[in-house]
Amino acid sequence: MTLPHRSTLLASLVCASMTACCAKQPPEFAPPPRLILPQAATTPCRLDRLPDTASLADLEASYAARGAALVLCDAARSLAVETLTSERALQDRPPSSVRKRRWPGLS
Repeated sequence: MTLPHRSTLLASLVCASMTACCAKQPPEFAPPPRLILPQAATTPCRLDRLPDTASLADLEASYAARGAALVLCDAARSLAVETLTSERALQDRPPSSVRKRRWPGLS
């Protein structure tokens, strides 16, 4: 039986130690981005209330004011949902260091 050359043993030892060193370290990722909610999305909705002794004019005015407040409240809710979905989309995409790498000479 012939013994392997010393440089072959040394090369395999160096290769194994380099692989072991690289395998120990987990990849470091940046924390996911956090978007700031707009002020309109965090403001509570205010609905008009009728006075204790309400007349027909008070009822009609309150009806119109509540309708306008509901439209504003729905717009703020939509803004909050849009911000949340955008933030989740940013968190779900892989970091640039994990994206597919192209090796030279391979297709």
